[in-house]
Amino acid sequence: MSESLNWDRLDRYLARHVPGYAGPLEANAFAAGQSNPTYLLTTPNARYVLRKKPPGALLKSAHAVDREYKVQRALVDTDVPVARVLHLCWDESILGTIFYVMEHVDGCIFWDPALPDLTPSERTKVYDEMNRVLASIHSQNVEALGLDDYGRPDGYFERQLKRWTAQYRSSQTETIPAMDRLIDWLERNLPEDDGAVSLVHGDYRIDNLMFDPNSLQIKAVFDWELSTIGHPLADLAYQVMHRSLGRDWHLRGLAGLDVEALGIPSEEAYVDAYMSRRGLSSINNWHFAKVFAFFRFSAICQGVMKRDLDGISASPDAAHVGAMARPVAEIGAELIGLEPGQSQSRF
Repeated sequence: MSESLNWDRLDRYLARHVPGYAGPLEANAFAAGQSNPTYLLTTPNARYVLRKKPPGALLKSAHAVDREYKVQRALVDTDVPVARVLHLCWDESILGTIFYVMEHVDGCIFWDPALPDLTPSERTKVYDEMNRVLASIHSQNVEALGLDDYGRPDGYFERQLKRWTAQYRSSQTETIPAMDRLIDWLERNLPEDDGAVSLVHGDYRIDNLMFDPNSLQIKAVFDWELSTIGHPLADLAYQVMHRSLGRDWHLRGLAGLDVEALGIPSEEAYVDAYMSRRGLSSINNWHFAKVFAFFRFSAICQGVMKRDLDGISASPDAAHVGAMARPVAEIGAELIGLEPGQSQSRF
């Protein structure tokens, strides 16, 4: 949905609240992105990025741009690369919803995880860099960053299962038997809390990362809307999950490709590298975490579909993403054929 926003009002507002800002501004919406409307703001001397909540009735706890602002502000001087945030506006009279402004980061985004324009050695470097930054996110001291109140440290999977089941039910537009099976299986096989706690990104995938086109180092991690304090295994399983998505899907995966021939590490090698960086000797409940990743992603896609049908989507591609809810759930349902006990540990 295209919003009619008062950019002159925003221009005057930013001049009062963002140090060094000087208009006039030109605003252009980013076509990519499924949740929070995002705009490039160009002025005679600088460029900024603005992210806001979408208009209309929203699902509870969704589109939390204030949480994005808080976590990026906390991480700015760490080894987790983020864009520097400049201002959070709670005054809905400016643009209709709350929003925040951050610095614009130059670089490149890879939309296809197969990285067709890179060489095998470059692909290896990109995936190793993704692995390094993910391990760094999970290694942050949340108390030292002032994020100890950013989420509950216990019962992450139990709470997330309840949250996303409720989100899915409230946005459900059709019956998806595979999703019902996933919910039932996850509820019956919920593991005991093992005490592992970290900052988690919540949507850590290749197209939410800005890379330096020359060094292939990550310059910024974006889209922190789903971040919280939780179990680091959720991020890792979500990263691995995208290997099972179809090549012809709107959000492409790596299914059917010889990833090792392409220079992309196997799932085992990727997890091994992560464990080495985190100093871990084993990972428990890996099978549960992988099944959970498909359930959660299907629920996210379903929410995108509902917003599109309600006319409040931030992206013209929302219908295509929403259509992934059923096939994602079906892949997850196939995965639960491995019963508990067969694949509960990394080794």
